[in-house]
Amino acid sequence: MANHNELGKKGEELAVNFLQQNGYEIRSRNYIFQKAEVDIIAQKENTLAIVEVKTRSSIAFGNPQDFLKPKQIQRIVKAVDNYVTTNQLDVEVRFDIIAIVKNGKQFEIEHLENAYYHF
Repeated sequence: MANHNELGKKGEELAVNFLQQNGYEIRSRNYIFQKAEVDIIAQKENTLAIVEVKTRSSIAFGNPQDFLKPKQIQRIVKAVDNYVTTNQLDVEVRFDIIAIVKNGKQFEIEHLENAYYHF
């Protein structure tokens, strides 16, 4: 497995642990619908947090959250709409990013709630 894939996998594990430690229930990981993949679907109370995990080994080329493209957002929104409809959920939906940067052997985690909107 390429280094960037391993880093991404590690980032998702860290994000799941972070969310669970902060009271979220993980409902789904790597949910796929058509061409979209939603990294994490988590729920806390009546809010469904749609979490895109962005992990980088440095910020030399920008912050991790800066790498979410408009086309990817469109696909995520479509996938989430399908997830909510299929599971007949009556919840508030929020789109978050968990930005993770490797700093030596440590990882810095930033949870950006309402990081982007669906319109």
